[in-house]
Order: sequence, then C-alpha cells, then structure tokens
Amino acid sequence: MTEKFKILGQYIKDLSSETKNAETYVFVKDQISKYQLKIDITSKAIKNKMIEIDTIMKFEDKSNSKHKSYFEMTYSTIIKINDKIEDKKEMERIILCDAQIKIYPDLEKSFLNLLHNSGYQEVKFEKKIDFEKLFNNRFN
Repeated sequence: MTEKFKILGQYIKDLSSETKNAETYVFVKDQISKYQLKIDITSKAIKNKMIEIDTIMKFEDKSNSKHKSYFEMTYSTIIKINDKIEDKKEMERIILCDAQIKIYPDLEKSFLNLLHNSGYQEVKFEKKIDFEKLFNNRFN
C-alpha cells in the first residue's frame, strides 16, 4: 500500500427520517430551507491498523417550532492505514479530513436520497462540506 490509507468498505449503518403527520409535512415543506446540516465524526480502531469511521449527518430545525421533521444518517467507512504511518496527528487528519473527502460524494448522495425519499425533493446542498477547513479550524 503506497497511499496513506485504503477504503475497505462503506455502508449506511443507520438511517432515520421522522415527520409526525401531514400537517407537519406541509409546514416543513415551507420551512425546510431554514434547516441546518450538522456533521459529527467518530472512529474506533478495529485491528491491524483498520479503523471504523462513523460520519453522522443530521438535518434539523433548531427553532422552537412544534412542527418539525428530523433526518439523521450514520455512514460507516472501514479503512486500513498504511503500516508506515505512526504519527497520531497524521492519523487524525486521515480520519477527519482525507477519508471524508474521498467518501463525500457517496455520503451526500445517500443523505439527499433520504431527504428526497422523505418527500422533500427540492432540498439541495449548495455548498459542499470543506473537511480541510473544518480540520484546520479545530486547532485555532
């Protein structure tokens, strides 16, 4: 393996879409542009330099409205780190930035499919998540 890491597999671990009733659906359809995307990344070592990374995406209304829908997806990626990589900071970068950049097209497509299949076909993410910027901002 000459690259820093290799993706061994990726899959949707958990998927959730909640809209209580028709009244909520109609309300949310008008308000969904106010929803915010949140992302969280966790990881755990498996063995032999293999790591399971969970990228959790949530799309939710932060207001106090009683009519809300809720969308969440946990997307798992299994990677193998190159044996020559020992530096903890470099491994962090691989998990939080490099692997995320590589899986992002599949991650975004899966999450948009959840939203579209939940009845909100008009939802698009205008800006791509800048994992490089997010990673670098952690240290500032």
